[in-house]
Amino acid sequence: MFYIFHGEDDLTKTEKLASLLTRHGDMAMLELNTTRFNGQVPIATLRQAAETVPFISPIRIVLVNNLFSTNPGKEYMKELQTFLPKLPATARLIFLESQTLKKNHPILMLAEQSDNGRVLFFPLPEGGQLIRWIQQQAEKDGGEISPRAANLLASLVGNDLRTLENEIQKLVAYKEYSHPKTIEPDDIDLLSPYVAEASIFNLVDALGNRNEQMASTLYQQKLDEGADPFYLFSMFVRQFRLLIQVKELAAEDYAPHSIAQEVGIHDFVAGKLNQQAQGFSIEELEQIYRHLMDIDVAVKIGEADIRTALDLLIAQLTIAP
Repeated sequence: MFYIFHGEDDLTKTEKLASLLTRHGDMAMLELNTTRFNGQVPIATLRQAAETVPFISPIRIVLVNNLFSTNPGKEYMKELQTFLPKLPATARLIFLESQTLKKNHPILMLAEQSDNGRVLFFPLPEGGQLIRWIQQQAEKDGGEISPRAANLLASLVGNDLRTLENEIQKLVAYKEYSHPKTIEPDDIDLLSPYVAEASIFNLVDALGNRNEQMASTLYQQKLDEGADPFYLFSMFVRQFRLLIQVKELAAEDYAPHSIAQEVGIHDFVAGKLNQQAQGFSIEELEQIYRHLMDIDVAVKIGEADIRTALDLLIAQLTIAP
């Protein structure tokens, strides 16, 4: 058999792979009969791995990560199309692709048409599907989350399922000995670091829109909540540094997913930053960043007070050009 697991939902993909493999016996013994490859691997090497007789196991497993994203040439694909239908009965060759393959991809079409091929698609959940996923994950972890809380968590984290899983596990553990045990928005406000990040996003949005009233209100709200001015300043520095990086990469026609990989952030955050960067020119962002560096130096040598410097910064950034 050969399988194609493709799509951006790596969490469910990993769970499905584990479920598939456990059907074939002890995982420790299966591990002894597993070969892993990353990227493009020579057909001869792939054939040798698949045709190796398993050791005290009914099957030999071959896992290949992101082979097709390397765009192998036509000759390679022809050899692969010839080889796959002739796999030995003991072989389980599994292609794991982190991106969605096009419907007319030759190996995808071959798997759908072959008796020994299977295709499993793992798209990231969106909208109502994402809300249901959060609620189901909370139940799976032994808890419960209200629809309002699930909506809030989705808006803060997006469909980064691994991060959502970690946040849900933390929230369920927090509510384990509470009554009622249902996770509510207040619990997320208390425990999730993404609440603070979302506040900074909203504040920078207000700055980009030159909305002085909104920016001042959000800034004062953070101070009233007890936020350290130095922490707020560090978040400003981080946000504008990311905006510069995203703005430059977007100008080079990088897609949000590629931007996320280059910068080292989640896809959801990259998308929000890309949208937010539209409110600034690259010159404005660089000027703001230099100003932030000047504030940093002035505060450290005692020439400025951080609270006053932030007040002035927000006033300056919301002045219409």
